[in-house]
Amino acid sequence: MNLHAKLLKRQAEGRPVRVGLIGAGKFGSMYLAQIPRTPGVHLAGIADLSPGAARANLARVGWSAERTLAASLDEALQNGSTHVGDDWRVLAQHPAIDVIVECTGHPIAAVDHCLEAFAQGKHVVNVTVEADAFCGPLLARKAAEAGVVYSLAFGDQPALICDLVDWARTCGFPVVAAGRGHKWLPHFCESTPETVWGHYGLTPEQAARGGLNPKMFNSFLDGSKPSIESTAVSNATGLDVPSDGLLYPPASIEDIPFVTRPRSEGGVLEHKGMVEVISSLEADGRRIPYDIRMGVWVTVEGETEYVRNCFEEYNAHTDPSGRYFTLYKRWHLIGLEVGVSVASVALRGEPTGVATGWNADVVATAKRDLAPGELLDGEGGYTVWGKLLPARRSVEIGGLPLGLAHNVKVVRPVKKGQSLTWGDVAMDTSTHAYRTRRAMEDLFAPQRKVA
Repeated sequence: MNLHAKLLKRQAEGRPVRVGLIGAGKFGSMYLAQIPRTPGVHLAGIADLSPGAARANLARVGWSAERTLAASLDEALQNGSTHVGDDWRVLAQHPAIDVIVECTGHPIAAVDHCLEAFAQGKHVVNVTVEADAFCGPLLARKAAEAGVVYSLAFGDQPALICDLVDWARTCGFPVVAAGRGHKWLPHFCESTPETVWGHYGLTPEQAARGGLNPKMFNSFLDGSKPSIESTAVSNATGLDVPSDGLLYPPASIEDIPFVTRPRSEGGVLEHKGMVEVISSLEADGRRIPYDIRMGVWVTVEGETEYVRNCFEEYNAHTDPSGRYFTLYKRWHLIGLEVGVSVASVALRGEPTGVATGWNADVVATAKRDLAPGELLDGEGGYTVWGKLLPARRSVEIGGLPLGLAHNVKVVRPVKKGQSLTWGDVAMDTSTHAYRTRRAMEDLFAPQRKVA
């Protein structure tokens, strides 16, 4: 509870936490908006493929041009300004940088950035959860071997869910289920960047004003991002995932403790101890009042009569049996909250969520019939969406991880709704991302749970 005090101390000592940001898009811009208001932190450098776009985003969030006039990273470190350039290696390899915030949203590049940062003795806050979803357990192991901290990003829903799970377990509550909300109807899995805004609930004008990327936001809508984030939570907490994809049960906040019970007790879960996503829409498309669409939640169990009586005495809203209680945050503030992770890894040496095993995976699944010769365009695109599966099942079918389904050629026909396998595509096997994923399968698959 004292991260702010620790930051104030670093500021008073003239020893700010020195941060390098890779990627200054929407998420990165939200973090940039908060840095001038955060003591004890110096954003020494920004690396972006388009420095001009990065500077435009800095102006958008209120930074003065004078703050980014440093000609080099060394100059920025000396005078407290911020260097903006296009070479991420300058940040990852400079000995004065303490923390790298990986914020590109490009999973294959993110693996390169993480591995190099580890090699250079840098902590990493990985906003690109797509990379964590397909090789997070091995990234976490490599960070530990390098003596640094690898962390999910606070403000993004996986880290917030991990925080709730940690709260529950620290209090002695068994976790029955945990997850996030989402606006979901089954046909959304077919959505493309051309249809996203109508389904999402924004006008094209609102999207343009916010600088929102239709492909990225379509990955939220079409189920890919919920699957990716649920995978990260499962791998970090050990909670299981549904055997054949997320169920998206519709529920108001009031009904979450009723819905997130085992099927044997009237809920939707296969068993206790699972990840799930709650829909803010009824099956017929009606909006549910007081929804959890933008929030996170955890359902815990009152195992004893005494605890259940305490739930009742303190007006905790439970299911009808009084046994299951849900704690929630109705909102998450994305990049505006990343500073919690930066402070935690730098000042406490603790991640705000990190993979501890390989329980879950996200497999690329065809949005339409795919023909040989077509190129897959990754999450949020026109060709595939991500389906959440237990890791053991993904290994059994040879599932193609969604995070590696970028600019990959299809080599044989794939039917709509079919999960792709390694054999369906021609992979570039030379990337760090591919090799890291395959190495993770070799290391972690033998430890998978037996059904």
